[in-house]
Amino acid sequence: MRVSNHFKIIVHLCSFLIVLYSLTMIPPMLVALYEKEQSLFSFALCFFIFFCGGLFIWLKTKIKDIQLKTRDGFIIIALFWLLFSLISTLPLWLNEQLNMRFVDALFEGVSGITTTGASVFHNVTDLPKSILYYRAQLNFVGGLGVIVLAVAVLPLLGIGGMKLYQSEMPGPFKEEKLTPRLASTARNLWFTYILLGGLCILAFKIAGMSFFDALCHGLSTVSLGGFSTYSESIGYFNSAKIEFVAGLFSLLSAVNFTLYFASLAKFSLRPLLTNPEFRFFITVALLVIGLITFETWRSNMYSFPDAFIHSFFLTSSMITDNGLATADYAQWPQHIIVLLLFSSFFGGCVGSTCGGIKAIRFLILYKQSRQEIHQLIHPKSVSSVRVGDSIITSRLLNSVWSFFFLYTLCACFFIWCLSMMGYDLITAFATVAACLNNMGLGFGETVAGFGEITDSAKYLMCLAMLLGRLEIYTLLVLLSASFWRN
Repeated sequence: MRVSNHFKIIVHLCSFLIVLYSLTMIPPMLVALYEKEQSLFSFALCFFIFFCGGLFIWLKTKIKDIQLKTRDGFIIIALFWLLFSLISTLPLWLNEQLNMRFVDALFEGVSGITTTGASVFHNVTDLPKSILYYRAQLNFVGGLGVIVLAVAVLPLLGIGGMKLYQSEMPGPFKEEKLTPRLASTARNLWFTYILLGGLCILAFKIAGMSFFDALCHGLSTVSLGGFSTYSESIGYFNSAKIEFVAGLFSLLSAVNFTLYFASLAKFSLRPLLTNPEFRFFITVALLVIGLITFETWRSNMYSFPDAFIHSFFLTSSMITDNGLATADYAQWPQHIIVLLLFSSFFGGCVGSTCGGIKAIRFLILYKQSRQEIHQLIHPKSVSSVRVGDSIITSRLLNSVWSFFFLYTLCACFFIWCLSMMGYDLITAFATVAACLNNMGLGFGETVAGFGEITDSAKYLMCLAMLLGRLEIYTLLVLLSASFWRN
């Protein structure tokens, strides 16, 4: 009976999340209706199927006073992200105007919802406006996660959502909350996220974009998703102002959103400026921007002012795993591109929409390495690893090291698989960096897009995108035999 009840609550909650996510089909439906596009049918059909089907199952599986356990949270996250990906895929696959194969639609849908931004389309510019908007919306919704939005209303369902929230949120400090109540935390995160998105849209509009372009690029920039309305991405506009806005909001969106909320609540920048992870992230980002600026200038590609603005934008975009790009980034010297691809593994802060390993983990590993050097010099000294005023426990340190190992192992495995499929090393490395880090920009054979890679490679990279979005453990834990034991 206990197993039956827990299975029922998992189905019940998944069906509710499907109903919630089906509502995201309404805005692109309205765009298609306004533009008189055929896409209206595919969006309307998906909305009808998933809203009605999800609502029916939700009503049939009602159950009261069941608290989610840790195992339930992992199962629901894994199941729903698989459903998430399928639902995101279907409007593209069912659209006769696009004429997409399922594997291509799946790759595009997974890329959008995981905020990767890698695309199979050869010519984005000529896509229907409803599709362009839908791709940007996929980025925005996937950025913070429908799961975090859902926990704001979970108390209304009589379901404890803390385990779900911890499974979804990235980073090693999953226990931290902005407010004592989980629902308030989720609402505050979304308020901050939407506020930053609105500011980004306004900034793009002031910089010279049309409203539609500003809307789509604002949604994809704040989510660090990278989908653009043009094949040339930001390079289409050939505008220093727009590149500066895109670079600036890429960095701002890679900051822990809880710090923004704390600063707004206290009307002070102190919570932001005193945060060790934020200071470490900005320091590393500025160092890489400075190095790339010098290298592009030294290579006689641009004058120094142009080298700075292009380097500021592209470095900010790639280190935060945004994936917006200039039109000519593929012509940059290879050693610069390789450095930028490596920097995409760094990512941004926890509690943001970025991919990658995250700054806090690198900071902890850096502190640990310093301590080891100190211990070798002074064997009898007793010291501990600290980040700010917090002592890093051995449990947390082990968690960071194991995550770093698994992340590196997954990257090596995917690179090996692509190499085995016949791709050269630079293509394999760049493609894995783009997908596992949710960064979206390829190099080598994928520099012009991911449409030409084999179907097997596309399915493999879909898995890489999901692993990167859910930070490895959420999916790998399901493969453990002990996870399924009662």
